[in-house]
Amino acid sequence: MSDLLLSNLLSPVVLAFALGVAARAMGSDLRLPKDLYTSLSVYLLFALGLKGGVELSEAELSAIAGPALATLILGCVTPVSAYLALRRLGGFEKVDAAAIAAHYGSVSAVTFIAAQTFAEERNGHLEGFLPTLLALLESPGITIALALGVVGSNHGRPLRDTMHEILTGRAVVLLVGGLVIGAAVGRDGWSPVAPFFEGGFKGALTLFLLEMGTLTAERLGDLRKVGVFLVAFGIAIPVVHGALGAALGSWAGLSVGGAAVLAAMAASASYIAAPPAVRATLPAANPTFYLTASLAITFPFNMIVGIPLYYEMAVLLQR
Repeated sequence: MSDLLLSNLLSPVVLAFALGVAARAMGSDLRLPKDLYTSLSVYLLFALGLKGGVELSEAELSAIAGPALATLILGCVTPVSAYLALRRLGGFEKVDAAAIAAHYGSVSAVTFIAAQTFAEERNGHLEGFLPTLLALLESPGITIALALGVVGSNHGRPLRDTMHEILTGRAVVLLVGGLVIGAAVGRDGWSPVAPFFEGGFKGALTLFLLEMGTLTAERLGDLRKVGVFLVAFGIAIPVVHGALGAALGSWAGLSVGGAAVLAAMAASASYIAAPPAVRATLPAANPTFYLTASLAITFPFNMIVGIPLYYEMAVLLQR
């Protein structure tokens, strides 16, 4: 475990993230231009979808069924467990507990990409349909958590409008659209564009994580406002969800690397798709709670410690 952790800490992705945090902490004006940041996110998500679609075109349906079921189970369990922990152990108001649970029921695409990169370097070729699982996990957790906050209340827009916004959001459209295109063109159609989408992928991810470091640093000051419980929650609940993801992934027949990536997905917290959905449906929720927890606590924990931990969990479960 110590070797995995050290290897992760010394990777360009994590070091770039640390540089972004350090730069902002020192008062540097380091920031990527907004258009470049948006372009990098489009590139990463679309490349992920395309490559996954190509692999999906060659996969057997029987190989996908078990992992897909495990993913849907995670999408139902993680928001409910997060909500109950916040309500019963943390004493949070219903609307705030639901808002935070929506972030932890959904998934961080950047954490997924980092986990996939980490697992590929140690486990070789992974299941090509993992981006399909990412797309499956993106929406159910947000929807279930928001429903918990809306039932019996009168907050914001109807849930059906929020579902439309989630399903037509940039992340889902790029992932699902890329999957469809990749599956349609297959290996032969992928070959001409593969050098662009594969050759620059890790470099783009490293640059993207540099910017994520600066965004994380901007929320570190809010740690004083969220309380000790939420800090502990932001570390403990990812470990619980990660262990569940590793167990279900192993049960579903995923490789060590695939189970580790599913664990990282389950352990992650969304900070792209979830915030606008929460703002629209639960406007009374305190954004300091859900943004700080997901971006300033859980995201750096997963990037530095969580991903190697989930990989080790998957190794132990498949021995």
